[in-house]
Amino acid sequence: MNRSIRIAGLILLGLALPLAARSTAAEKEDAPAGKKLNVAVLTGGHQFVVADFLKLFQGYPDISYKHFAQKAGGEIFEDIAHWPYDVIVLYNLNQQLTPKQQKNFLKLLDKGVGLVILHHAIGGYDPWPLFRKISGVKYYLNPVTENGVQHERSGWKEGVTVSIHLADPDHPITRGLKDFDLLDETYCHFDVDPGVHVLLTTDAPTSDKMIGWVKTYGNARVFFIQSGHCRTAYDDPNYRTLVSRAIRWTARVLD
Repeated sequence: MNRSIRIAGLILLGLALPLAARSTAAEKEDAPAGKKLNVAVLTGGHQFVVADFLKLFQGYPDISYKHFAQKAGGEIFEDIAHWPYDVIVLYNLNQQLTPKQQKNFLKLLDKGVGLVILHHAIGGYDPWPLFRKISGVKYYLNPVTENGVQHERSGWKEGVTVSIHLADPDHPITRGLKDFDLLDETYCHFDVDPGVHVLLTTDAPTSDKMIGWVKTYGNARVFFIQSGHCRTAYDDPNYRTLVSRAIRWTARVLD
């Protein structure tokens, strides 16, 4: 086989590899040597293509994940005596935690377990009033009056090309990235805690402006991003970099 044919074959092979088997340069640079992070990925309460979504956590030498499909919402927090995970990733919606599970969840945050909240998990534990303080946001699944203020139901729109702007390009999660466009679902009419540190914004007319931020709760680092509805987000190199870095940052191995 001549050299040009072999090179062409290698190029085609590289293009054929699934995205999870490849990494961007930024992802490779971020991975700390000798530190394997264990990540619990929680889902439930919202439909999505599971295989496509889980590829978001594949292809990283330093990240190992386990998927937990929660029926009620907090089964994983029933017993945390031998908790092995460095980071919790939420991709659930409108689920319930029992008082015991709430207490254990808070214990994990107090121990410094990281929390990454993706897309529809903006309302992951909506019935729990404290969740808005943990996440830094309140998405209104239904119209409600709180403290004399009436809030309309928050909105959403699928299939929107969202121009994402780096509000803080120097943060470890965003460092070296540039503004980018993403075909995704937008949310609007939600309330953001003024104390969050905003990383990402958009001017998309069907979205509220602030769409990504970091904060702390107890001893835990917390990251939220509005994006992440389907494969157009999961496969996007910029989105993958943001999520993988968020895992490392909330686990305190990226600063």
